Amino acid sequence: RLATPLIFAALGGIFSERSGVINIGLEGMMVAGTFGAYLGASLTQNVFGGVAGGLLAGALLGWFFAFLCIRFRADQVVLGTAVNIFALGLTSFFFRAMYRAGIPATMPSFDRWPIPGLARIPVLGEIFFDQVPLVYLAYVLVPLMTWVLFRTTWGLKLRGVGEYPLAASTAGINVFRMRYLAVTLSGAMAGLGGAFLSIGELSSYAEGLVSGRGFIALAAVIFGGWHPLRASLACLLFGTADALQLRLQGMGLPIPYEFLLMFPYVLTLVTFVFFAGKASSPASLGKPYSEK
Repeated sequence: RLATPLIFAALGGIFSERSGVINIGLEGMMVAGTFGAYLGASLTQNVFGGVAGGLLAGALLGWFFAFLCIRFRADQVVLGTAVNIFALGLTSFFFRAMYRAGIPATMPSFDRWPIPGLARIPVLGEIFFDQVPLVYLAYVLVPLMTWVLFRTTWGLKLRGVGEYPLAASTAGINVFRMRYLAVTLSGAMAGLGGAFLSIGELSSYAEGLVSGRGFIALAAVIFGGWHPLRASLACLLFGTADALQLRLQGMGLPIPYEFLLMFPYVLTLVTFVFFAGKASSPASLGKPYSEK
């Protein structure tokens, strides 16, 4: 459960970075998705309205990010940082305004959907097959995205744009269109991860709900070598670290809980240190493209 929002965001990051665009803004897109899900679920009083709101909010912010870094060739790292700050400030402003207006922070949320038969398997059944439907969606998206990236013509075009955009353009591929689509899809997936935090795990919205998970997802993308399956396994590792610190807090160990809260983030930093320089990224990652 704790790995699922990371998986959605990491899959989105792979879409963007396979096209050659560094998406540091995954954190901000998850924040937008969290608020969009709250807004959608509150307006429709339906969890699927919340999912649609999260997807739409993430996709809009992804498109905005793509417009600035593709159309104006802005520095992708700096712009991604700005997107994170912008999303956090904007959602906080609107949430506080809505709260003062009397709109409650609670909303509909998903119930668990146990899979008949499989949910009764000892230990594994409760972990994998007694979850909310968005967890099952993650099970489907990982192999589906792997197939799309490595077994379809569209996936080949996407990887070609990220490796050698000039050659891709010469072959008749619209580099700008592919990058716009990839980054917008990246935002939508990150928004879905944010939506999971508010309507999949909780039934309310709170500021700071994402708490750096976008950066952890980015670490999982690098750790997984920009491959959906390996990145998802990395997300499971980080989710396990998060679950472990929660369990340790519950055991009442004589350790300040602040140190336990640090554990997933320390693991993320260690991952960056040991794998960021060794991973083979797309050749044109972070390089603006121009037809001139």
